[in-house]
Amino acid sequence: MVEWAVKRFWTTAGVEETEGGFSILLDIRLIKTPAKEQIIVPTRVLAEKIAEEWNAQGELVDPITMPYTRMTNSAIDKVRPQFDEVVESLASYAETDHLCYRAGGPDELVARQNLAWDPLLDWASKCLNARLNTGIGILYVNQSSKSLANLRDRISTMSPFGLTAVHDLITISGSFVAALAVIYGHKSAEDIWEICRIDEIWQIEEWGIDDLEEAASAQKRNDFLLAANYYSLLQV
Repeated sequence: MVEWAVKRFWTTAGVEETEGGFSILLDIRLIKTPAKEQIIVPTRVLAEKIAEEWNAQGELVDPITMPYTRMTNSAIDKVRPQFDEVVESLASYAETDHLCYRAGGPDELVARQNLAWDPLLDWASKCLNARLNTGIGILYVNQSSKSLANLRDRISTMSPFGLTAVHDLITISGSFVAALAVIYGHKSAEDIWEICRIDEIWQIEEWGIDDLEEAASAQKRNDFLLAANYYSLLQV
């Protein structure tokens, strides 16, 4: 069965400043989301990035090659109408932050986790006023309600576009603190990604590379770096 695909019907995609931000036009037609909402983004550089994706399309439109368009659609159609629910969902990640759950052994793995993760938690305590406790294994670690509230407040005032990017940073890494470290420029997205993969890297060193898992990890890395770049385009 051949799936229906949109054929290219425009010559050039461009950017136009409008009330509330910047819109993208296909010739003279404004781009809309799948829910038929007009796409207006807060910065010109993001609008230009989206226009580039549309200009790069061939005879048939391939949404897989349009990640900035897809993230923008999600921000407008999904995150904006249920903003508070998304905030609460992401806030729950702070309660079980990946960086707070440590291995009981072997010693080398414990040392790697402590060396990489303790400085991030120290940064969150000092700069975000959010001290998080750590524990061994998978048993739930209680966290201060004040710390959790302070972390939640960091995302509750974001735009739907910013929250969409942070959603991916948090859910892909499993760490609320790591995501904030990226958007506040504490460390690069590449460095944070490697820090969050310490357990995975250890497993690879011990048991070797699984091709399927390696491919999945590579895709997650791409998505993580994309989210970081998307967020950066909102700040220009």
